[in-house]
Amino acid sequence: MSTTQLKTVGFKPNERNIFFHILTACNLSCRHCYINPAQHGTTMVSRQTMDDWLRLFHDPDKESNVIFLGGEPTMHPDLAHGIKTARALGYQSITVDTNGFLFHDLLSRISPDDAVLSFSLDGPSAEVNDPIRGEGVFATCTENIKKAAAMGFSISLIYTVSKMNLEQLAQMPKLLAKLKVERFFIQVIGLRGKSVQHGNNLQLTPEEWLTAIPQTAENAAALGIDVTFPKVFLDKDEKFECAGNVADNYFIFPNGRVYRCPLCEDYPLNSMRIENNQLLTNEGLTEDKLFTLEIPEGCVMNKLLQPGNITYDDSGHPQHRISCCLLKQKISPISTNQKTL
Repeated sequence: MSTTQLKTVGFKPNERNIFFHILTACNLSCRHCYINPAQHGTTMVSRQTMDDWLRLFHDPDKESNVIFLGGEPTMHPDLAHGIKTARALGYQSITVDTNGFLFHDLLSRISPDDAVLSFSLDGPSAEVNDPIRGEGVFATCTENIKKAAAMGFSISLIYTVSKMNLEQLAQMPKLLAKLKVERFFIQVIGLRGKSVQHGNNLQLTPEEWLTAIPQTAENAAALGIDVTFPKVFLDKDEKFECAGNVADNYFIFPNGRVYRCPLCEDYPLNSMRIENNQLLTNEGLTEDKLFTLEIPEGCVMNKLLQPGNITYDDSGHPQHRISCCLLKQKISPISTNQKTL
């Protein structure tokens, strides 16, 4: 028998996470894509640059993790090489975030020991997923999940929750179990990239998030799946912490911009940049200047960029404080025996 255990995952001071966008191109045109070519560039990094930047950000004294992203990272012909380079350098974990098309015959060029494959799917059926991500995407993505799982790859799945697919979220746990998905990441949609065009029409209310997401996470964990989702709303007495101040997270783009906060990526606020394979600090008004501000609403960047997320009572106090977007909650299955030990 098994039950579940929910906990907030705090920031680890001895962990370094590298979110490496190796290109911005994609074969899909998802309605909520956060890529902004004007800010992130339109090229792909070269094979040599990929190697150089992986070396630049690897820290042997920390638990260094790399996530390859795009656009669609499997469109890069040298992704398999980059994965093997990261493994040789000693990255603790290597993940590929993919839309499921797995270009350049990726599964035959890497082994299950090389990387975790994290697929994006935004509905339990083609009728829900494909209007968001593109015609035929559900069939291709689920078929490749089955193929990768049969080959022994560790499989994760990301579901970005919005008003377009909230009602169908509850159907996902059974699908995940059928597909042999090991980890489920529930993501909250943000006003970034293309989703800005829709304003607040796609975002959930606090009540919708707090009602639907924890329950679905509980149901998935009961089926043996590890589930991670953003904390979003802090408990009444919970301390606010900004990952930009206490954690090593780097969001790298092909044009050399390096952000510490993903909410800032639509703007030239990047606190760092890469030039001549050196990591340099930018001057002027950059994101890190804002991380130190303390406000009753919690996250300063959320207040500035997504004020619609915050509601106030009659006295003007925020009804919910917004956590750092990188603060997560995790619910895991545990055996009854483990619980009683």
